Amino acid sequence: MFKFGTLDAKYRSKQNEKEEFIMKTTIARKTAYLGAGAGLVLFALFGLMPGSLLGGAMGINIAGWLFGLPLQPGILSRMIVLASMLMGVLVAGIVIVTATSSIGWLAGKVLESGVHAKEAAEAGKTAQK
Repeated sequence: MFKFGTLDAKYRSKQNEKEEFIMKTTIARKTAYLGAGAGLVLFALFGLMPGSLLGGAMGINIAGWLFGLPLQPGILSRMIVLASMLMGVLVAGIVIVTATSSIGWLAGKVLESGVHAKEAAEAGKTAQK
Protein backbone atom coordinates (compact mmCIF):
# COMPACT_ATOMS: atom_id res chain seq x y z
CA MET A 1 0.00 0.00 0.00
CA PHE A 2 2.52 2.63 1.19
CA LYS A 3 6.15 2.43 0.21
CA PHE A 4 8.65 3.62 2.79
CA GLY A 5 12.40 3.55 2.97
CA THR A 6 15.46 5.38 1.78
CA LEU A 7 16.06 3.11 -1.20
CA ASP A 8 12.67 3.97 -2.68
CA ALA A 9 13.20 7.67 -1.94
CA LYS A 10 16.63 7.67 -3.59
CA TYR A 11 15.25 5.91 -6.66
CA ARG A 12 12.37 8.36 -7.03
CA SER A 13 14.58 11.38 -6.52
CA LYS A 14 17.02 10.20 -9.19
CA GLN A 15 14.15 9.72 -11.62
CA ASN A 16 13.04 13.32 -11.15
CA GLU A 17 16.47 14.95 -11.36
CA LYS A 18 17.32 16.98 -14.40
CA GLU A 19 20.78 17.65 -15.72
CA GLU A 20 20.20 21.40 -15.57
CA PHE A 21 19.44 21.25 -11.86
CA ILE A 22 22.56 19.22 -11.12
CA MET A 23 24.74 21.66 -13.03
CA LYS A 24 23.00 24.60 -11.39
CA THR A 25 23.86 23.53 -7.87
CA THR A 26 27.52 22.71 -8.35
CA ILE A 27 28.88 26.27 -8.21
CA ALA A 28 26.89 27.11 -5.08
CA ARG A 29 27.88 23.83 -3.46
CA LYS A 30 31.57 24.35 -4.20
CA THR A 31 31.55 27.90 -2.86
CA ALA A 32 29.67 26.72 0.25
CA TYR A 33 32.43 24.18 0.86
CA LEU A 34 35.05 26.88 0.34
CA GLY A 35 33.21 29.08 2.82
CA ALA A 36 33.07 26.26 5.36
CA GLY A 37 36.81 25.68 4.98
CA ALA A 38 37.50 29.36 5.46
CA GLY A 39 35.20 29.27 8.48
CA LEU A 40 37.21 26.47 10.06
CA VAL A 41 40.40 28.48 9.61
CA LEU A 42 38.75 31.59 11.06
CA PHE A 43 37.41 29.55 13.96
CA ALA A 44 40.87 28.17 14.71
CA LEU A 45 42.37 31.66 14.62
CA PHE A 46 39.67 33.80 16.22
CA GLY A 47 36.98 31.60 17.76
CA LEU A 48 38.65 28.92 19.83
CA MET A 49 40.09 31.07 22.59
CA PRO A 50 37.15 33.49 22.98
CA GLY A 51 34.71 30.57 22.93
CA SER A 52 36.50 28.80 25.75
CA LEU A 53 36.97 32.05 27.68
CA LEU A 54 33.33 33.07 27.50
CA GLY A 55 32.16 29.51 28.17
CA GLY A 56 34.46 29.27 31.18
CA ALA A 57 33.16 32.55 32.56
CA MET A 58 29.63 31.27 32.11
CA GLY A 59 30.58 28.03 33.89
CA ILE A 60 32.10 29.90 36.82
CA ASN A 61 28.89 31.93 37.14
CA ILE A 62 26.70 28.81 37.01
CA ALA A 63 28.88 26.98 39.54
CA GLY A 64 28.89 30.10 41.70
CA TRP A 65 25.09 30.19 41.70
CA LEU A 66 24.93 26.52 42.66
CA PHE A 67 27.76 26.27 45.21
CA GLY A 68 28.47 29.87 46.19
CA LEU A 69 31.46 32.06 45.50
CA PRO A 70 34.42 31.68 45.96
CA LEU A 71 34.35 28.24 44.36
CA GLN A 72 35.84 25.33 46.21
CA PRO A 73 38.15 23.08 44.14
CA GLY A 74 35.63 20.25 43.98
CA ILE A 75 35.15 17.88 41.09
CA LEU A 76 31.54 18.91 40.42
CA SER A 77 32.31 22.60 40.04
CA ARG A 78 35.22 21.79 37.74
CA MET A 79 32.99 19.56 35.63
CA ILE A 80 30.46 22.38 35.28
CA VAL A 81 33.17 24.80 34.18
CA LEU A 82 34.62 22.24 31.73
CA ALA A 83 31.21 21.49 30.21
CA SER A 84 30.45 25.16 29.76
CA MET A 85 33.85 25.78 28.17
CA LEU A 86 33.20 22.98 25.69
CA MET A 87 29.74 24.40 25.02
CA GLY A 88 31.24 27.84 24.36
CA VAL A 89 33.74 26.40 21.89
CA LEU A 90 31.04 24.39 20.12
CA VAL A 91 28.70 27.36 19.83
CA ALA A 92 31.49 29.58 18.51
CA GLY A 93 32.45 26.94 15.94
CA ILE A 94 28.89 26.37 14.80
CA VAL A 95 28.20 30.09 14.44
CA ILE A 96 31.41 30.90 12.55
CA VAL A 97 31.29 27.91 10.18
CA THR A 98 27.57 28.34 9.48
CA ALA A 99 27.98 32.03 8.76
CA THR A 100 30.93 31.59 6.41
CA SER A 101 29.41 28.66 4.55
CA SER A 102 26.20 30.67 4.10
CA ILE A 103 28.19 33.58 2.73
CA GLY A 104 30.00 31.19 0.38
CA TRP A 105 26.71 29.68 -0.78
CA LEU A 106 25.25 33.13 -1.44
CA ALA A 107 28.34 34.09 -3.42
CA GLY A 108 27.92 30.89 -5.45
CA LYS A 109 24.30 31.73 -6.17
CA VAL A 110 25.34 35.18 -7.38
CA LEU A 111 27.96 33.59 -9.65
CA GLU A 112 25.39 31.09 -10.94
CA SER A 113 22.94 33.84 -11.81
CA GLY A 114 25.64 35.62 -13.80
CA VAL A 115 26.53 32.42 -15.66
CA HIS A 116 22.90 31.66 -16.46
CA ALA A 117 22.24 35.23 -17.62
CA LYS A 118 25.26 35.01 -19.90
CA GLU A 119 24.10 31.66 -21.31
CA ALA A 120 20.59 33.04 -21.89
CA ALA A 121 21.99 36.07 -23.72
CA GLU A 122 24.12 33.84 -25.95
CA ALA A 123 21.15 31.57 -26.64
CA GLY A 124 19.06 34.61 -27.58
CA LYS A 125 21.72 35.83 -29.99
CA THR A 126 21.98 32.44 -31.71
CA ALA A 127 18.19 32.18 -31.98
CA GLN A 128 17.99 35.58 -33.70
CA LYS A 129 20.53 34.59 -36.36
